[in-house]
Amino acid sequence: MEYLLYAVIAYILGSIPSALIVGKVGYNIDIREHGSGNLGATNTFRTLGVKAGIIVTLADILKGTTATLIPILFGAEVYPLIIGLFAVLGHTYPLFAKFKGGKAVATSGGIILGVNPILFFVMIATFLLSLYLTKYVSLSSMITGVITVIASIIIKDTGLIIVSIALALFVFYRHTENIKRIINKTEPKIKWM
Repeated sequence: MEYLLYAVIAYILGSIPSALIVGKVGYNIDIREHGSGNLGATNTFRTLGVKAGIIVTLADILKGTTATLIPILFGAEVYPLIIGLFAVLGHTYPLFAKFKGGKAVATSGGIILGVNPILFFVMIATFLLSLYLTKYVSLSSMITGVITVIASIIIKDTGLIIVSIALALFVFYRHTENIKRIINKTEPKIKWM
């Protein structure tokens, strides 16, 4: 019963559409009607700019972190990373935005932040270095997923290994179209780094 309660809370947290809220409140824009139409940080950066992109990124990270920390703070006997996965599902298939959300990258990072801040900073460094070298947000997200799995194996935390593999596979799945565009050389590159 505890798992169900915390899973529902995590899913609802994840379902809060940060990009939609920032777009409508701050810019009077429905971000789903612009750019890629995605409710994630990358589309926010491209459509609304750096300030809005940073706000959405932080909000999406915190959804994952909060969902993971709530059972820890209440001393629940549930595995927090499993609960965090429901925040990722909520972000990707949000209850409050017709089940069309983001691609799970920032919220996945937030889950890791909740249990292993050092690994989270490794993820951030990997993402930024990959972004600098490739100029592809999508490719950098997938590379970060792979490095997170490798780091989890080095740490030798079985639960973290399983969850990081699940998250990496999900991030790859959510980027299927991006992979096709990278192969076809039609994936947009960032211009600001």
